[in-house]
Parts: sequence; structure tokens; C-alpha cells
Amino acid sequence: MTFFSLPHFPPAGVAADHNRRDYFIACFTFVATTICLTTDGFAPQFMQYVLAFLGWFFLIALLRDECKYVRTQVAVAVAFAVLGEYFASIYMKGYVYRFENVPAYVPAGHGLVYLTAVALGRSGLFMRHARRIAVFVVIVCGLWAFWGISGWAQRQDVIGAVLFAVFLIYLFKGRSPMVYLGAFFITSWLEIVGTSAGTWAWAVIDPASKLPQGNPPSGVAAWYCLVDAVAIAGAAPLLALLTRTAGFLRDQRAMIDK
Repeated sequence: MTFFSLPHFPPAGVAADHNRRDYFIACFTFVATTICLTTDGFAPQFMQYVLAFLGWFFLIALLRDECKYVRTQVAVAVAFAVLGEYFASIYMKGYVYRFENVPAYVPAGHGLVYLTAVALGRSGLFMRHARRIAVFVVIVCGLWAFWGISGWAQRQDVIGAVLFAVFLIYLFKGRSPMVYLGAFFITSWLEIVGTSAGTWAWAVIDPASKLPQGNPPSGVAAWYCLVDAVAIAGAAPLLALLTRTAGFLRDQRAMIDK
């Protein structure tokens, strides 16, 4: 039973305050991604740049009230996720956007999605009911994965089942289970909206493993667990580097002023 010990979950019955800002971030991102991805499903390509401008505007506005560490996490998450987009979509063709590019709004979109996962994970609702929400997520994602390999779905989704197993490992043993729970809701939603609108489509056969995958794969939230792991690992060193650099520049300026 040690696998299910939940070492990084908040204690049962923890007293956590409800911060309206966390819920606002989540609601805003769910609505904004729905409008953005639906619009990009039929609009001309130049609209992607309009959506990108709006995405960056709102992301920067929301980050103003976050601490430096969260801002740095978002920056690392955006950089890593965008590199992953070019590798997985442009190079590997694991999924392809409507115009066969990486839309201009994607970097800001990744920032908003990651910030939403963080906001949900730290919210009073998730902190107070962490185990109940985890049970719900495991059941829903498990049924989704089972559907994909049952033969009843339109497309077989072996990759989804694999990603579901990876997601479980992250959830029960990873350092940020609350963020992973939040990521499940927002990433599953945007994948369903994006693929339904025709904004992108996943390849029938995953080009890396040669295994069949759904559109979208059921355990797609596992990819954001990896993004979070990189963000956590990279945020502290990057923030320390930026702090040292700022200190060095201040010292140099003070010497010049003398």
C-alpha cells in the first residue's frame, strides 16, 4: 500500500482558505481557451496573431500578482512546452494543427494553462477535497482509457492507456499532485474543445511508438505533468541566476557611478 501513501498530498481535513483569484484564473482560462480554440477552428490564419496578442496581454496581467517563483515557473513551463510543440507537432507529426504550424497564441496559451493548473491546485476547494478529487480524476480518466482500448471507440487509444499509467505515477509519487489534478481538468477540456473544433488532430498512429492513439489520447494530462516537473526543476536555478545577474549589474552600475 506504500504506492497509495500520497506523501505529497495535503493532510486530510486541512484548513485552506478560498481565494477568489484562484477561481477567477481557472474560470477565465476555461472560457478563454474555449473561445480561442473554437475561433481558430474556422477563422483565417491572421486571427492567430490577434489571439496571441490577447493571450500575452491577459497572461502578463494575471502574473502581476503572482510571486517571482510562480512567474519563473510559468516562464520555464512556456519555454519547455513550446519546444515540445515544435518537436511533437512539426517534427514528429504526432498531432497537426489546422495550418500545419504552431499557432502564435500557443506560447501564451501554455502559460495560462500552467498557471490555471497551479491556481486550481492551491485553491481551497482542491486543498480541502484533494483525495475526493483524486478519486474522481482516476475513475474518469481510467474509464476514458478503458474506452479507448475496449474496441467500442471509433479509434483505438493504446497511447492514452500508457499515458494514463504515467499520470498515475506522477499523481501518487510526484512532487506536485495538486497541480497534476488541476492539469487534468484544464488540459482534458482544451484537448476535447480543440480536436472537436478541428483546430488540431492527433495522428491515428503515434509516430514515435507506432501505437494507435485517440483524438485526443485519454491520458493527455500526463504530458503536463512532465512540463510541471521541468518547471519545478528549472525555476529555482533560473531565479537564482537572474538574482545574481541583477546583483552583478547593480554592482557594476554602482562602480560606474562612483
